[in-house]
Amino acid sequence: MRKKEKAENILKELKSLYPDATCTLDYKTPLELLIATQLAAQCTDARVNIVTKDLFKKYRSAEDFAGADLSELEEDIKPTGFFRNKARNIKECCIKILRDFDGKVPDNMEDLLSLPGVGRKTANVILSTVFNKPGVIVDTHCMRLANRLGLTKSQNPDIVERDLMKILPKSEWANFSHCLVFHGREICQARKPKCQNCCILPYCAYANKNIK
Repeated sequence: MRKKEKAENILKELKSLYPDATCTLDYKTPLELLIATQLAAQCTDARVNIVTKDLFKKYRSAEDFAGADLSELEEDIKPTGFFRNKARNIKECCIKILRDFDGKVPDNMEDLLSLPGVGRKTANVILSTVFNKPGVIVDTHCMRLANRLGLTKSQNPDIVERDLMKILPKSEWANFSHCLVFHGREICQARKPKCQNCCILPYCAYANKNIK
């Protein structure tokens, strides 16, 4: 089976199983989603949502984050891990947004990637969720499942992104990513995948190899 056909079959099954799959970070504005996505690096969305519930009451704008006391901001986001780097990036990111983009989160990949702490994963979250632009979001779940399914052989997020872009309809790029995240949390977990409960088992290179 060709990878494109395989990917489309997988997508069909996962869309049926997770019809409401979407970004699970809580936000009200593009800036809040940008901050939340940065905090989600090496941290669960559930924990980030707990932290941002108070964080977004305290810091309501790019001006607030740009003018924040760094040590205080570090303390505010500490439960998300890697808080020193994250706090510095968030502060510098908001300074740049104010200086170069009139205080607004950019709506294109090039400008988003110019922001401190923003890589392609974060940029694609923003573009697909806020601006309705196609993008493959490669997080740890997407990376793991894409490899297990045999849709890529790379551990490089940029290469995985390109591999998936080649075999998926552009309109489904983000949706496929969200479905993989949901399936990775529920079934295809890192340490012990629940292969016996998996609806896409027939398409899984990892499972079929181990079964044989």
